[in-house]
Amino acid sequence: MPTFIIERNIPGADRLSADELCSISARSNEAVAGLGKPYRWITSYVAGDKFYCVHEAESADVIREHARRGGFPADRVTEVTAVIGPETAKGGAGR
Repeated sequence: MPTFIIERNIPGADRLSADELCSISARSNEAVAGLGKPYRWITSYVAGDKFYCVHEAESADVIREHARRGGFPADRVTEVTAVIGPETAKGGAGR
C-alpha cells in the first residue's frame, strides 16, 4: 500500500492539550474504522500550526475521505516515493 505524508493546517496545533489530542486521535481511529478500505495511520507529528501525518492507503482520495469523515483538514497529500536515512549514505542499504 502506498505511504502518504499529509499536511494539516491547524492553527494553535502546538498548544493543543493532551485531552484535545486524545479526542483528535479517537476521531481519526473512528474514521479509519468506518472507511471499509485498507488504511493504516502510522504516526503524526505536531509542529507549530501543523500536523504532519504518515498514513498508508490505496490512494490520495482515500486519505481525503478519511479527513472528511474525521472532520480535519488534509491541505496537502503527497505520496512518499523513497525513504532515506543515515544508513543510505553507506550505499547498498537494504541489499
